[in-house]
Amino acid sequence: MSTLGALSDLLGASAAVGPPKRQPVQLVLKRFVDVLGGLALLVLVSPVLLAAAVAIRVSSPGPVFFRQQRVGRAGRPFTILKLRTMVLDQAAVMDLSQVFDYERGLFTKRPDDPRVTKVGRLLRRTSGDELPQLLNVLRGDMSLIGPRPVVDYMLRPFPDISAERCRMKPGITGLWQVLDRHAHQSVEVMAAADLAYVRRFSLSLDLRIALRTIPVWLRGDGAF
Repeated sequence: MSTLGALSDLLGASAAVGPPKRQPVQLVLKRFVDVLGGLALLVLVSPVLLAAAVAIRVSSPGPVFFRQQRVGRAGRPFTILKLRTMVLDQAAVMDLSQVFDYERGLFTKRPDDPRVTKVGRLLRRTSGDELPQLLNVLRGDMSLIGPRPVVDYMLRPFPDISAERCRMKPGITGLWQVLDRHAHQSVEVMAAADLAYVRRFSLSLDLRIALRTIPVWLRGDGAF
């Protein structure tokens, strides 16, 4: 099944159409779930974070965390936290492992990127480098589930959809992450998943995404 087909299967044929829904009560409950869930998960993974931090410092010089500006709710920038997976040089700071091709509308990852450390390769394969984003959730920059947290240049070619997808906080996981991902992926598909989530948001949808995230994480789909 194609990625867009899987999206329709999950949300229904009308997932990509219709005006955004406004559900203030559910949004308040969503934040409540984010705080409680974020705290619980942070306590649960704290031994993993500690071990990863030690491994990063021992294996290569440089800071434990990688920080980068991403686009948040209402288009406001925020600093996302990740565990550092690259050697510390100028290219690594720019985080060019993910390159956007404006002409083809694709973003690609390099599985053989020489700048990625051995520890970093393991963290990427298990998505362990994303764990510090739980702190972003607790700070209110992100949600556990939401649109993909993208960098500004990925939204510039799509001003019409940028404002709409920014109605919700970006999430650690979301619709795009639980669909059929590949190393080469169309921004159109990512945008369709993000807009479908914003327009069809509900706590029941969040629950379905959370349940689908578990097997995707265990298989390491789309991560390297």
